[in-house]
Amino acid sequence: MCGLPRLLFHLLCEPDKDIMEHEPWMNLFLLVILCPFITGAPSSVSCPNDNLSIRGGRFSFSKDGSIVRYTCSEGYYPTIRIRRCIKSRWNPLPKRKQPECKKITCPDPRGFENGEVYPNQKQFFVNDTTHYSCHSGYDFRGSGTRVCQANGKWSGGTPVCGRNSDHCPDPGVPAGSTRTGHVFNIDDKVSYRCVNKLTLIGSKERICQENGQWSGTEPQCYADFTYDSPEEASEGFSSSLKSNLAVSQQYEVTDQYGKKIRVGSGGKLDIYIVLDVSDSIDEEEFKKAKGVIKTLIEKISYYEVSPNYEILIFATDVARIVSMRDFKSGQNNNLLDILQRLKDYDYNSKGDRTGTDIARAYRSILESMQIEQMRDKEEFKKTQHIVIMFTDGQANMGGNPRLWVDKIKDLVKQNTLSEEQDNLDLYVFGMGDDVNSEDINDLKTDRGNEKFFFKLQNLEDLQQTFDGMIDEGTSVSLCGLYKDYDDGTNSHKRHRYPWLAKISVTRNNGKISNCVGSLVTSSFILTAAHCFRFGDTRERISVDLGSDIKGIKVKAYIPHKLYNVTAKKNLGIPEYYEFDVALIQLEKPVILGLGLRPICIPCTKEASGALRLTNKEGTCKKHKEELMSAETVKASFMSIMGKIVERKDITIKQGKWRDSCVQDAKKADGITAKNARDIVTDNFLCSGGIEPTVDDIACKGDSGGATFVVPGNRIVQVGVVSWGVKDLCKDSRKPRPDSHTRDYHTSLFSPEVRKFLQLYLGDEKLGTPLTFL
Repeated sequence: MCGLPRLLFHLLCEPDKDIMEHEPWMNLFLLVILCPFITGAPSSVSCPNDNLSIRGGRFSFSKDGSIVRYTCSEGYYPTIRIRRCIKSRWNPLPKRKQPECKKITCPDPRGFENGEVYPNQKQFFVNDTTHYSCHSGYDFRGSGTRVCQANGKWSGGTPVCGRNSDHCPDPGVPAGSTRTGHVFNIDDKVSYRCVNKLTLIGSKERICQENGQWSGTEPQCYADFTYDSPEEASEGFSSSLKSNLAVSQQYEVTDQYGKKIRVGSGGKLDIYIVLDVSDSIDEEEFKKAKGVIKTLIEKISYYEVSPNYEILIFATDVARIVSMRDFKSGQNNNLLDILQRLKDYDYNSKGDRTGTDIARAYRSILESMQIEQMRDKEEFKKTQHIVIMFTDGQANMGGNPRLWVDKIKDLVKQNTLSEEQDNLDLYVFGMGDDVNSEDINDLKTDRGNEKFFFKLQNLEDLQQTFDGMIDEGTSVSLCGLYKDYDDGTNSHKRHRYPWLAKISVTRNNGKISNCVGSLVTSSFILTAAHCFRFGDTRERISVDLGSDIKGIKVKAYIPHKLYNVTAKKNLGIPEYYEFDVALIQLEKPVILGLGLRPICIPCTKEASGALRLTNKEGTCKKHKEELMSAETVKASFMSIMGKIVERKDITIKQGKWRDSCVQDAKKADGITAKNARDIVTDNFLCSGGIEPTVDDIACKGDSGGATFVVPGNRIVQVGVVSWGVKDLCKDSRKPRPDSHTRDYHTSLFSPEVRKFLQLYLGDEKLGTPLTFL
């Protein structure tokens, strides 16, 4: 069993003040301690089973019978949530008064000052609504109407009626609280307490500062049954995390907990993740906890950052899935391998050493931090450490963790660049039936009207929090993200290929020629150079990016300077397609969204994020190894026929398969060249044929489209559809291939192609640039 006295809980993590907001190199120290909400017990359970029922609700036993849990219908809470069998006695003991399900209430809003609350009633239950208005001479801010929600919290923000005549605005009186202090000038203080046995979460005291803002966090009053929703936790936490990950968004919304921490491009992150595997968590919950960690790491990997990781699993002892030193030295830094090792870690590996030693976990983190500080003191000074604890607040061995927490705080504080900076933030996620909100409130950072404490009901809610904490729908600048909907409707089809562009060119004779392209930044489309002819002008080029985004105006089209279709006529190659790439610059950048995102381009930092590569690993050579190392590489391209868009699947032939694929180029109509490598150089990728797989065939209208691969959950373009040996598409858009139907794609790994792309896509004067490696 695990149990953490209130004093220990209070001493775990006292946050320092302030935040490093202007340092270009920041380091995220993420400590995740998942101390579960289900506590085990010895298998020899001997507590009596009588007098355990609850009026109006249900109860259930844990697998070994050592725990009784009480549940109620939505809108109600049990007066007793959990009983544990300890030394043949239930704790708490069943009493004469039977536990019951009571209606959930919201904190009393009638402490509202300088105005009126309607209705004026003693208790407010779920779905009850309140309305607020100010007396004459007072200005209103906040939510004029609030609804009592099923989690015991009011919707909206605290209503305030103030005169706004002092240096700081009236801080208001949150529901369920009373306030001392009614003067709001510089250095004036206000203090709060909660009534009716509610627990204060936030700042008990706030000070009016010179900048006109109140210190600390607006308090809230929680009952035992009060919880934050996963949506609330996602909003509060992800705003901070996205800022630390330096995500550039066209439309970034700052919510009430929004943080404005910025790191420069390539900001470093050291992430320490610590997971509890003691007897306080059963095997199924441990599996869920590992899934939560996996989700967190995958969400971080969406961004163009290169975190370093240390993952610890602890009970009485600490086991390292990966150490920070090994990760940074490159010995052990493949995230897919690390996640697999985390998944493979056996619940029973701890043996009989099943205690809960939080102090040892902190000490292990401190040791790793000390090594990093000694290795590079200057870099450590630029570090931003963020501690995120997920806990039910229970430990049963190892002594007071205060010693190790204080040493972590001192180490960080002594290694900052200025007194104004404090590079340690502490978040707390409290989970389950045993959360003591008052104790947990003392573990968090108290600063800047941000929210650092989140109380969740269980690991399922925590999973939902991380599922939503980085919303791909708003993180629109991330390359290669897509949604593979299979609901059979057309409403979300565009989300499956959000980079896809249809290009139409009107010729002098009035005929229209079609090609395909890919959105690579908000200002540029990548396509094939042969889609354009001498005499084409930008006015005759039209770009469609979906049914709602048609006829986009073009500023310029830019073919590769080395593209020359007649360059090898004298060798018996009437049409030569080496360097068959071009960029279309849009007149105005497009607004990105769920159905409109850029594809990833290899040899860029943005693609490193998609490939989950560290700064050290992020090289063009490594990209090619990750994407193109096999003898046959599974790839695809999109084909557009009228309103029908379909995906065609191919294998890129390399190694022993490439030569025959290249040789078949001599079978194209009009080609008399004897040397196939004069036709298909190393700047081409080759697909098609029926061995070792039957490949789909490109048709004329598919030219310029992205040849892409899907490593993990992101899409990376590796080529541009250029030309083929045979045109079999006159009668069918998906004809039956034969052994000689080959297609050739301009390789984006070609040094000359990379130079061309970097010249335009890496120029910040021409729109949001990519960072080339």
